[in-house]
Amino acid sequence: MSSRPHTPGASRAPARRRRSAPPRGRRPKGGGSDLSARIIVAVPLAALALALVIAGGAVLAVGLFVLGALCLHELFLMYERVHPVRLAAWIALAALLAVGSTGGPQQVLLTLVLCIPMLFGLTVLQRGAGMAAMAITLLGIVWIGVGLAHAVMLRALPHGEGIVIDVAVGTFLGDTGAYLGGRAFGRRRLAPSISPGKTVEGLAIGMLTTVVAVWLASRYQEWLPGTHALVLGLVIAIVAPIGDLFESYVKREAGSKDSGAVFGAHGGALDRVDAVIFAAVAGYWVWLAYVH
Repeated sequence: MSSRPHTPGASRAPARRRRSAPPRGRRPKGGGSDLSARIIVAVPLAALALALVIAGGAVLAVGLFVLGALCLHELFLMYERVHPVRLAAWIALAALLAVGSTGGPQQVLLTLVLCIPMLFGLTVLQRGAGMAAMAITLLGIVWIGVGLAHAVMLRALPHGEGIVIDVAVGTFLGDTGAYLGGRAFGRRRLAPSISPGKTVEGLAIGMLTTVVAVWLASRYQEWLPGTHALVLGLVIAIVAPIGDLFESYVKREAGSKDSGAVFGAHGGALDRVDAVIFAAVAGYWVWLAYVH
């Protein structure tokens, strides 16, 4: 036996207090920012996106097909266990973009309806595919395919080139405003069960940034009244964060932190365009109401 006297509690190591991770909107002391890495990736991507929008037509459709195929690939990798029907999704994406380039919402809707029996047939032929495979594949077709088809249709409307740029600028600047505002002022979590890093303060700053950005852009577009720009900016400010949360929910259900790493610090393709897809759909219907 040891001759050392026993001291109550001496055999126990002091308990280490667990520190909960702060919201992404609150910057930990000594933590570095990946803002510079984001900018390095964002600048060439913005230039490429601008070139595609200016070109329009088939060039834009092909560029969006490549982007959409990347997004579908990331979605299906997250849900690989259900054996998504990739061929059906790629065919549907190409068809929706082609029809969106030459037709309108009625033609896009008809194409979507026709894609369902095509999806069913390819599901039956694919080994290991079942109802879950059809569900995830249809999610990708509607979410990504129909969303990008709206971007093509928006570009084809009168002054569509400028409106697509306004939607993209408002969405990305709003996302940046939410990121920086959340890091500086974020205290209250927005949706902890879906995306723990997002804060109410970041959301508010991001929404304000979106509205101001779209309104300022309209000052250089004499064909866009300020009131129209404010309505467009407000709608984008509402739906873009919903698109971001939607993708976060899809990733959380799949057990993934990021959809991919194709864009470095920005994550995957879905991480970059989740909000833009929702904003493009809303932007199309808002601008269609103004020009018709």
